Amino acid sequence: MLYFELFMLAKRQFTIDIGKEQIPVEGQVHRNVAVKYLMKRRRSLLMTKNPEKVEKLYGDLPKTIKIIGKQLTREYRVNWEREGSEEFPGSRFVFTLDDLQEMAPKA
Repeated sequence: MLYFELFMLAKRQFTIDIGKEQIPVEGQVHRNVAVKYLMKRRRSLLMTKNPEKVEKLYGDLPKTIKIIGKQLTREYRVNWEREGSEEFPGSRFVFTLDDLQEMAPKA
């Protein structure tokens, strides 16, 4: 048990910046914080039955998301698809994250 406890990550404070608003959250790793937030947004799209409201929510989905920690800030580009064409082709409102720091040319 002690061995397992040594490798557990503590929850830390992060701020999610989607351009329009900043949301304080707790999490362990920048990417996981982003995925958790985007999954909540996706879930609200899937549960909405009104087609007009779905269109509005889909249009408001963030295209970039910035996760701000105390020492490090990570920025991700979010690629949304209405119908999945990757691993799960039947899924609706699938997204992928591209780390913008990894894509930037190294100096």
